[in-house]
Amino acid sequence: MTQGDDAAARVRVRPEANEADFAGAIYGSMLAASVVVGGGLGADSHGPPPVRLALLLVATGVVFWLAHAYARLVGDRIHRTTISGAEIVRVARLEWPLLQATFPPAAAAVVVGVLGGGDRAAGWAALLVAIAGQVGWGMVAARQAGASRSLILLTAVVNLALGLVIISLKAALQH
Repeated sequence: MTQGDDAAARVRVRPEANEADFAGAIYGSMLAASVVVGGGLGADSHGPPPVRLALLLVATGVVFWLAHAYARLVGDRIHRTTISGAEIVRVARLEWPLLQATFPPAAAAVVVGVLGGGDRAAGWAALLVAIAGQVGWGMVAARQAGASRSLILLTAVVNLALGLVIISLKAALQH
């Protein structure tokens, strides 16, 4: 077995129920960032109030979490003949990181609001926290997959670049 084969053997295509789904966490962070951008567009808009933004983030996360769980269950029917309650719980847990990734940006929006920050400040805080989550989860995923330090750094740079695209869109569409 070559070194590349050894690294590939450690990477699972489909995580088990007790393993973290980093793809879901990365996707959830990107979803949260896009919700923030979508929630505060327009030259005269300052974005939704912090609590409303937090609720929007979590509600969107719930919808996408349920949609992903449902899609996985339906897709798994190809391989399994029945879907049991235990399977539904297993899939819901597997997809949980997608929803969980919306919590830190939502919390950031609420904290900024409680501290007296305006709607726009809460939106920017939520956006920056979402992008930090995206970068962080990407790095953790690369590390868990046995990637080299240079590949972990490249993963961080790619995720940061995606986040900067989202920030650029937000800035451009607000002016």
